[in-house]
Amino acid sequence: MSVLKTVKRVTTHVLYEMKLKREKIAMLTAYDYSFARILDEAGIDVILVGDSASNVMAGYETTLPITLDNMIYHASSVVRGVKRALVIVDLPFGTYQGNSREALASAIRIMKETGAHGVKLEGGEQVAESVERILSAGIPVMGHLGLTPQAIHKFGTYVVRAKEEEEARKLMEDAALLEKLGIFALVLEKIPAKLAGEVTANLKIPVIGIGAGPQTDGQVLVLHDMLGINQEFSPRFLRRYHNLYAEIKGAVQTYINDIRTLNFPSEKEQY
Repeated sequence: MSVLKTVKRVTTHVLYEMKLKREKIAMLTAYDYSFARILDEAGIDVILVGDSASNVMAGYETTLPITLDNMIYHASSVVRGVKRALVIVDLPFGTYQGNSREALASAIRIMKETGAHGVKLEGGEQVAESVERILSAGIPVMGHLGLTPQAIHKFGTYVVRAKEEEEARKLMEDAALLEKLGIFALVLEKIPAKLAGEVTANLKIPVIGIGAGPQTDGQVLVLHDMLGINQEFSPRFLRRYHNLYAEIKGAVQTYINDIRTLNFPSEKEQY
């Protein structure tokens, strides 16, 4: 029997069981109550309150400007719309790098003030101390390797990561280290599909891919990208399942026209 058929609430253990049974994990981002409720009712397994809110909700060029308070606001909104999905929240840039005590304090704020089920942070060996300290408090941690958007100024580009042998080896070492530390799942972003498959096969924990091929245990996309609300971002790995930008724009234009032609409100739409 499918793991998900009997599940009332998705937990980290459920994801582990899904990997064992080779059931693919579906994950999307969300940043507000309304979309979170729709995703949850549709049956999504994991909702990531991503620091991509910096881009799609606030209009910044990178994920760096978003603050911990911003993330707590978005995550609180999402949690209120969810009954079944696992909700994971990104620790934003500057809240965990280089200071494990601050990392724990940031994670505790997210868990206490939002009701979310875990946190995600980017990096391997360099954030091991922060990962360890957060886990010591009983807070579930999801890792993130490959293209790490918070390090964009270090790399200077969003090109595919770990194509060279040395970087690929380091990524595999970091993945093994994070699993040993105790993370419950790992996101691999924009790396060669073959490497992602090797990492997935080597780890007991679930691996979620974005631009990492089909061999991972699941997939994640940014909601506004896959729904076609955001039109500027078109990487090879993105599949657009709708063109809501055009639909919403058309609806608004019709609304404007109805007002100006005295078509709205009608007799049935007044008291």
